[in-house]
Amino acid sequence: MILVSSIAKELGGSAYASLLAAVGLMISVFFMRTFSLFMPVFVEIFLWTLCIYLVIKYINTDDGEFLLFIGIVAGFAMLNKYLAALLFTGLALIIPFTPYRSVFKKKMFLAGLGLAFIIFLPNLIWQVSMGFPVTGHMSELYSTQLVHMDAPLFLKEQLIMPFMGSVLTVGGLIFLLFRKRAVTFRFLGLLSLFVIFSLMFLKGKSYYTLGVYPLLIAAGAVAYDNMLKRKAVRIIFPILLVVLTIPALPIGLPVFGKEEMIKYFKGMEKSTGMTTGRRFEDGSIHSLPQDYADMIGWEELTAVANKAYQSVADKKSCFIYGENYGQAGAITVIGKKYGLPEAVCFSESFRYWYPDTFSPDIKTMIYINRKPGGDIQALFRKITVAGRITDPDAREYGTTVYICQDPVVSFNSFWIERVKGLRKSK
Repeated sequence: MILVSSIAKELGGSAYASLLAAVGLMISVFFMRTFSLFMPVFVEIFLWTLCIYLVIKYINTDDGEFLLFIGIVAGFAMLNKYLAALLFTGLALIIPFTPYRSVFKKKMFLAGLGLAFIIFLPNLIWQVSMGFPVTGHMSELYSTQLVHMDAPLFLKEQLIMPFMGSVLTVGGLIFLLFRKRAVTFRFLGLLSLFVIFSLMFLKGKSYYTLGVYPLLIAAGAVAYDNMLKRKAVRIIFPILLVVLTIPALPIGLPVFGKEEMIKYFKGMEKSTGMTTGRRFEDGSIHSLPQDYADMIGWEELTAVANKAYQSVADKKSCFIYGENYGQAGAITVIGKKYGLPEAVCFSESFRYWYPDTFSPDIKTMIYINRKPGGDIQALFRKITVAGRITDPDAREYGTTVYICQDPVVSFNSFWIERVKGLRKSK
């Protein structure tokens, strides 16, 4: 919020513009939702905003030190999420057509570029050494999630994500592109369009564009600062934005319990015909937004897994396996209160922690998945259902806990081959 207020000031706004920019960010649904979740996106928004702020500071001061700072922020932005490359690609393509094209020849720019490369280098080395796993990740992402995105939905959600903040984002884009007093920063308006339309054509998720929205909110605040002259109107305007945001608060934050949230979204659909926020990554519509549906069911899953684990007499030859990181994370985190061991998983960061072998050899596996795979069915003579997530509103609804016992061959021999195959796939 400090950065957004500062950008408004650097764009020529008064103290009122800085205040309005902070209010605009605060009431934006994407700000509430993103900064309430532990994920890379809120860090991404901050780093993009910081980078844009530093670009503006450089333009206003012509101080080469800001080029060094931009390089440092760019390096960390790339470490956080590769999507930052789109921001820097946009800048690299647009700046040559501006009066600032000479920046590419400056020593401080090259030094900043070097710092960015050094900061990002460890991750680049890791990608090379692992055979660029990002390509496999992107391929799976496109085939399972991005394939369900379409341009009309993408553009509609660009207005829904800020909600009343769209009054500022739209105004900010118009200000940057068409107002004479913003001609110095017109390229930032073009940069915003580049990011938004590039992601639309690439079938990116709607929230991938969020990095440019703090800039647009700040620019919109400056635009309204110039337009609103009467003192009463300047006071009423931000208050009105806050009041009109209140009915949409549950879209941004889970302010009610589960049943009340479901009732709220059903009521919204009935009154507006919109299923706002309830479309999952696979394109299906559910009773709750995916973020909220992903907050429930884990306690039930962990309790069932604990019941299954406690039923095993020889716990030294038993372990718990989760097919995805959500399941394994629930066992590892919530399971602490039951005294459960950390779960084993091949998904995401859990790949760093799986054992090469088990000692003693495994006789029983607590297996968490929708259904047991063919390899598991072939390995164990006895597979028993211990229970499943029964809450139909949970994203993991139907996920089942199985007790797999009496392996037909040494489990370690099976595991070693499984690990070999996994490493080859990397």
